[in-house]
This record gives sequence, structure tokens and C-alpha cells, in this order.
Amino acid sequence: MDPEKVVAQTGEWLDLIARTQAVARQGQGKMVAKAAGSEFSIVDAKSVTEAYLAALGEMMRQPQAAAEYMQRVWTDWAAAWQAAWSGGGEAPKDKRFRDKLWEEDQVARGLRDAHLAVERATEDFLARLPEGSKDSLRVKFYTRQFLSALSPSNFLMLNPAARQRFIETEGESLLAGFRNLVEDLERGDGRLDINTNDPSAFEVGTDLATTPGKVIYQNELMQLIQYAPLTETQKKRPLLFVPPWINKYYIFDLKPENSLVRYMLERGHTIFLISWVNPTGAHAAMSFEDYMKLGPLAALDVMEKATGEKVFDILGFCIGGILVTATLALLAARGDRRIATATTLATMVDFTDVGEIGVFIDRDRLEVLRGHMKEKGYLENHHLQDMFSMIRENDLVWSFHVMNYLMGRKPPAFDLLFWNADSTRLPAAMLLWYLEKIYIENGLRKPGHLSLDGTPIDISKIDVPFFVLATKEDHIAPWTSIYPTTGLLGGAVKFVLGASGHIAGVINPPNERKKYGYWVRDDYPADAEDWLKGAEYHPGSWWPEWGAWIDAQDTAPPVPARQPGKGKLKAIENAPGSYVRAK
Repeated sequence: MDPEKVVAQTGEWLDLIARTQAVARQGQGKMVAKAAGSEFSIVDAKSVTEAYLAALGEMMRQPQAAAEYMQRVWTDWAAAWQAAWSGGGEAPKDKRFRDKLWEEDQVARGLRDAHLAVERATEDFLARLPEGSKDSLRVKFYTRQFLSALSPSNFLMLNPAARQRFIETEGESLLAGFRNLVEDLERGDGRLDINTNDPSAFEVGTDLATTPGKVIYQNELMQLIQYAPLTETQKKRPLLFVPPWINKYYIFDLKPENSLVRYMLERGHTIFLISWVNPTGAHAAMSFEDYMKLGPLAALDVMEKATGEKVFDILGFCIGGILVTATLALLAARGDRRIATATTLATMVDFTDVGEIGVFIDRDRLEVLRGHMKEKGYLENHHLQDMFSMIRENDLVWSFHVMNYLMGRKPPAFDLLFWNADSTRLPAAMLLWYLEKIYIENGLRKPGHLSLDGTPIDISKIDVPFFVLATKEDHIAPWTSIYPTTGLLGGAVKFVLGASGHIAGVINPPNERKKYGYWVRDDYPADAEDWLKGAEYHPGSWWPEWGAWIDAQDTAPPVPARQPGKGKLKAIENAPGSYVRAK
């Protein structure tokens, strides 16, 4: 190695160590605060300990099962090493071990297969725990987190691809990895904020959210964007997009080739879209009800002024879809017929089974959260990011650990991950009510359990045509928990199951690749899995299926294209507006 390079690397190592020590000193105060109970953590050590103690008691009543588990771990582990040295067998379809060196290096192969054997045996063993128990869910979840962390792919000396890169770069990859680690610690002020995207790759309004439009209205919670037409005539009924307020609205308008907004404009729709504010302490008292009144209800009033129309279509995504459903229930209770069709994407209304998110949410955690938000008035955005990442730990945590720190690389430019990192805070009043009334009490599906603006609501009274999209690999809103919507609403429902997950399955534009497909079926048996067995698979995007469905609901003659800012409401600023840029 070049002596000058050694000197330069040594200097940078010393500088990085000094920066690490500085970050550690900054983090000490947070550790003290956490120990004192004033710092919130998504992982509750007390509930995790109680869950494992309960599981231990259960397993002590099954001594034979425990013995069988130990025997299986040993025999499968030994068989894995024997196969590694003798050859044969197929490589596992596990993205952690996709590099060919895991096959070529016998030691690495043995480590890989032995680890996978332990994971499989443990999963089968824990399946004996009582079903439906939150303690069982926590034990399974945190045991998986532990085993995922111990994967040989996560360690420099055990990962053959990382070792090879270390040798090829003469140690530069390790230095670059430590540099990335220090930068992530500094960005998180002592909390490890693993970088999952290139923050310099995109600029909102320049590279993303570029569809032309105007902000025609704003209040303390949202800006309303009306988009410029892309056709000479448009459908009579305008369409309102209601995005989640956990992230920014431009999930609907990423790049032109995967913009759902642009796609629907090209089909001749007049598109309005809500861009939510990024809350501060000033929004602490804003409630779910405020989001409804200042969000979709205010938007409908504005859209009537802007277009002269009195009937509209509406779409909601994730928690935005929950808001849309609750709003429709309120309108139904009041006899308000302004909504002709509704569409929800990746939206649960039945919270009987919330999947692994239930690990983090119960009444005890709700009180801890209440105390944490009392001073600031909001929940910091990184808590939800951490929670969602842990549910897909190998894809969203450990893959970036390997890339950033072991391989010494930077994440590639990827619009979905850029958007995912551009998250927002959540106001205290809204979040606490939502978690208690909708998540824990499952109040949305119970007639009269919830009241909004003084009116009891019942979603079974919603009788407008409803398009419901779920995605098969969704780790946030499990599709089997979205499917019950087909039996809870009062009107005709079209249920479509897309492939992939919560984001990639929704933002799945029509193109030649046809990366993900979808399933449809016209009848809805009670059980979700029964529905899937008889559903028909279609390759490609679900967007045309939805577009054809919504077009069939509006048979009125088209109207001249509507230009934003040309009606009774003048433009405030160009899209994407100022709210979406707030950090």
C-alpha cells in the first residue's frame, strides 16, 4: 500500500474517532432522559420482558417440545455444515445471501445454512405459543429481530462479499463504512439514523412532484392543489386525492413515469389533492376531527367553488383512506350525497388483526406516549420510521447496514426511499385519539362507537360504490385485515389485491416490465384466503383496472378542461406548494 495513502487514512481514522466521541457525549444526555422516563422508545423493555416470562412458563409446560427443538437445532445445524463441505443442494432464495460467494466459499456456506436452520427451527418451535396472544406476538417478533441481527451477513469477517471488498479496496471500504456510520450518528444526534437513500438525488418540485398545478386554497392543516389538465376535455366529476399525513403527498406524484396524479389527468380527470402541513407544537391540539373538517370537508367546499360541481369522487391512501372512510360515514349520517365514488388504498377499517404493528401499541404504551408528547405537542417522525423498519428488518435495516457500513457504499438514488425518508411529525391530540379509538378499540367498524363533529357514525351506512385496494406483502396494513371491508360497507365494493407491499404495490404504473400483477374476483366469501384461492391473477398494473372502474361510474358528458386559478378561486402559488417543503 502507498505510504502516503496509509498516512491519509490514519488521519481520517483519528478524525472519525474524535467525531464519534463527540456524538457519544451528545447522546449521554438522551440516555439519561430515557432512563428517567422522559424519552420515548418504540421498544418497551417491560412488556418485552413480561412476554418472555409468559412464554417461558408456557414452554415449561411442554418439556418434550423444548427437547425436540434443541435436538432439531443440533441435527439441522450439523447437517448444514456437512452439506457445505460435501456440496449439493440449492442456494436459498434469501436476499441476504444472494452474492455468489456465499455458495463458493465453503465456510460462508456452512455459516449461512446453519444460521437459516436455526431460524427455521426457532420459528417452528415458537409456533406452539398460544395464537392471538400479544405476548406470543412479541416473543415471536423480538426473537426474529435477535436472530436477524445475528445473521452472518451482518459481520465483516463472516460476510465473504464484504471481506473480498475490504481486500480489493485495501481497507478503504472499512474506512468508508466507518465514515458512513459517523455521519449517520451525527445526523441522528447520537441516535443511529441509518441512511436509506441519497438525500441529494432529488429535489421536490424539480425532480419529484413536478406535475403542473396551482395551490388554490390553504388553511392551518392543508394546502389544496388543483392540477393543470392534460386533455382538452375532462370528466364532469372532479376527483380528490387524500394522502396520508405520516409522509408527504408526493407519493402520488413522484416522477412523471410513476405519477398516479399524471396518469389520472391523462385519462381526463380533474384532480385536486390535499398537501398536509408538517405539524409543529402549534398543532398539538389538532384532532382527527380537525383533519376531517379542515381536510376533505373543506376541500369539497373549495372544489365546488372552483368548478361549480356538487358531486365528487374521492381517494384515500393508508391513514388518509381511514379519514376518507370516516368522512363518508359522517356524510351518510347527515344525508350528504356529495361523494359519488370512493377509493381506498392499503387502508384498514377493521383492526381486529393489525399484524406485527400490534407489538408496539397497547394502553400502557399509549400513556407513555402521552407523557412524551406533553411538552413538545407532537411525535417525532423517526419513531414511526423505526417501527415500520423493524417490521421488515432485513430489507429496511440490515441490508443498509451491510451496504453502508460493511461494503462502504452509499445508498442508490431511489424515489420511493427518498419519499419514505421525508416523513412528518404527528400532532398529539390526533395521534392519541386515533390510537385509542380506532386502533385499540377498533371503533371504526362498530356502529355508533365513534362520534365526529357531534354525529355518531356507522360505516355500514356508506352506500356509494367503493374500490378497495390491498397489497399482498403489506407489512403495515395486512391484506387479510383490509379484506373485511367488503362485508362492512353498505354499498357495492370492488376489491383488488395487488402484488408487492404497502408502497411498491400501490405505486405500480403500467409499463412494459409488468413487475407486479394483481388479483380480482367478483364475489366475496367470508374468509380472505378463500377469496384468493378463487381469484384471477392479472399481470401488470392495477391502475387501468381502477381507471376503467371509476370511468364507468361517471357517464355524464365531458366538460371543457378546467384550468386551476381561472375560476372563482385565484392561485396562491404554484404546485407543489410550500407545505410539502417544510422539514
